[in-house]
Amino acid sequence: MLKGGLGNLMRQAQQMQETMKKAQAELADLEVAGQSGAGMVKIVLNGRHEAKSISIEPRLLAEDKDMLEDLIVAAINDAVHKLAAQSQEKYSGLMSGLNLPPGVKLPF
Repeated sequence: MLKGGLGNLMRQAQQMQETMKKAQAELADLEVAGQSGAGMVKIVLNGRHEAKSISIEPRLLAEDKDMLEDLIVAAINDAVHKLAAQSQEKYSGLMSGLNLPPGVKLPF
């Protein structure tokens, strides 16, 4: 009985590992857009947190440099938070099938 249970557990672990690899690949290809200043600054990040593009409303270029820098930082942070939320959503569905003890968190 123990041998069959262990074999089943190993099979489940292998399936979970394959599912996690697939999810990680999907997340790496994901692109999210963050914005600030009512859309005057937009940043696109991929799932590896690499910046893909930035768009700045031309009229901001004539404005205060400090304000523009703050808007860029805010847009990046918005994109990072959106990416984290989507990653959490993706992984939480995968983790629901595991009967992990409370408080155990796997790295994302």
